[in-house]
Parts: sequence; C-alpha cells; structure tokens
Amino acid sequence: MKKLPQDLSQLVHQSGSLPSLAERAELLLYLDKYVKQLLTGPVSAQLTVANLRQNVLVLETPTSAWAARINFQKAKLLQQLQLEALPMLTAIEVKVNPALASVDTKPKVTHRALSETAAAHINALAEHTEGTLGQKLKRLAALASRQGSKD
Repeated sequence: MKKLPQDLSQLVHQSGSLPSLAERAELLLYLDKYVKQLLTGPVSAQLTVANLRQNVLVLETPTSAWAARINFQKAKLLQQLQLEALPMLTAIEVKVNPALASVDTKPKVTHRALSETAAAHINALAEHTEGTLGQKLKRLAALASRQGSKD
C-alpha cells in the first residue's frame, strides 16, 4: 500500500532543525511587514528586515542615503516595536546592502501587439475620418504591419 503524499508545511515543521528555521523565517517575514507598516513614505519600500539576533533588529537598505533616513526614524521605530511587538528588543542596526539596489522592483512593461484585424478596422475608420485624427489613425494602423515584420 502506498503512502499518501504529505503537505510540505507539515514535513518542514516535523523533523530536525527545519521547524526552528521555518519559525524564524516566518518571524522575519512578519517583522518585515510590520516594520514597513510602521514607517511612512518611500522609506518603507527601501528596507528589508535582515535578521533578529541577540535582541537587535538588523535592517538592510540599498544606499547610505536611505540608511541615514532610516536612522532618523530609528528611535521612534524602536519604541513602537518595543511597545507593540518585541518588548525584548534593545536596538536597531541599519546596514547598507548594495545588492538590494540591483533588484528591479518595477514591473516590466509589456507592449501589446496590434493584430492585423484591428489594424484593418482602424484603417477603415481612418478612411472616413478627416483631419489630423484620420492621419493618426492611419499611422496607428501602420504599426501592425511594422510589428508583424519584426516577429
């Protein structure tokens, strides 16, 4: 008789050192979200919670300019975290990690292609439209043939 497959989260929480690692990862993820909620403005998008060791919260940021801005808010952040989430927290350390800057946070823009059918409809409309609008519609319809030749 074959065993039924087990859920991966159950396996992670059952044996060896994996349960403590999983618990630590969940804690750091929670702290990351919580710290970003406490900070206002663009600063929250420029930091990540890197570690919590010996009651010191380690934050990473991509540049020293962002580190300076976070350091200005560090006392207030420490006080809020001690009151609401981590009473044992003694300090916050801000480190610069330039590797974070290389991560592209902007979604890639996908350019949609204009189909031949749509181009034909736009071209037909352009034939019945006068002035600059008609010229612009013809140029738009011409894009479909240029896009088709690139593919």
